[in-house]
Amino acid sequence: MGSYQNHALEGASAVDLVVALYDGIIRFLNTAANAVDCGDQDSRRAAVKRALDIIIHLQARLRMDIGGRPALALSEFYAAIFAQIMQASQSASRQKFEHVIDCVRDVRDAWKQVAHDVSLAEADNSFGLPQGSQSGHFASEPDFDSSSSSHWNA
Repeated sequence: MGSYQNHALEGASAVDLVVALYDGIIRFLNTAANAVDCGDQDSRRAAVKRALDIIIHLQARLRMDIGGRPALALSEFYAAIFAQIMQASQSASRQKFEHVIDCVRDVRDAWKQVAHDVSLAEADNSFGLPQGSQSGHFASEPDFDSSSSSHWNA
């Protein structure tokens, strides 16, 4: 990664880093799709490996013990995306890669909205965040349903 990119990520919140990882997945899947068009099997495989490495990293960092249903949903999403990438690569299908890119982009956009909401909350403290919090974590747990007492952690 270039020094500009390293510098850009230095003060990033946890959510911003997740968004950057999703951007990496999308970038590598685009590279794989372009390699399909060029018939470049080695480049396709290398790009797929890099995208899968990011997915494995994200999956390994999920905190199922405190993440509750959102963590379970992300785990299932990562497993499905992993399988779809493998299918796209095995069939060397640009269309399948584009479908996976669309799915990843949708979730990336949701994370981007979370990052925006957290930065707004930090600016006006409307969510009860401690002043100056840079962690991207909520001080109080979100209420996904009244029967759940899970904590969500990116």
